[in-house]
Amino acid sequence: MGKYIGPKSKIARKFGEPIFGADKSFEKKNYPPGQHGLARKRKKVSEYGTQLSEKQKAKAIYGVQEKQFRKTFEEAARVGGITGENLLKLLECRLDNVVFRLGIAPTRAAARQLVSHRHIVVNGAVVNIPSYELRPGDSVGVREKSKSLEVIQNSLAGSNHSRYSWLAWEGSRMTGKFLQRPERADIPENIKEQLIVELYSK
Repeated sequence: MGKYIGPKSKIARKFGEPIFGADKSFEKKNYPPGQHGLARKRKKVSEYGTQLSEKQKAKAIYGVQEKQFRKTFEEAARVGGITGENLLKLLECRLDNVVFRLGIAPTRAAARQLVSHRHIVVNGAVVNIPSYELRPGDSVGVREKSKSLEVIQNSLAGSNHSRYSWLAWEGSRMTGKFLQRPERADIPENIKEQLIVELYSK
């Protein structure tokens, strides 16, 4: 299955919440997409349907396809502890996610593009793999010749760099530090990760 490149609002309406952030289109049409979205009677969703929907929502939020998502889940199950929490922590360790969290890019999709186009460095070296897993202590910054890019400048200007306790930002150098893996309570995404664990456990 290819990556969805259509309107983000349509995906948000599917899940009934603005999963990609503030969205004026979602606010105007807060009901499922489609010709009969507003009039459609909500059918009782099965347990499997609820679990599947939660997995699809997590994949949409982090921009991860099924194969990579399952691989991350399997790694989360191996490391010990609470699998669902481990899953979200690993997703938060992705380079594209951290570029987004640091405010270098306005969205995760934009962050993936910056990484893929070699605008981001990790510990001083260019890394162009969005799924690259960061380790505590790694530094993430903007490549020297990319610091004047308008998309980066605009994103940094409107960003609150102190939002996340597991990240540190040094504005003068346009470099952030991945201090540690976040705790579940610190991850703001509205995801019921236990439903995903139950789905994969079937």
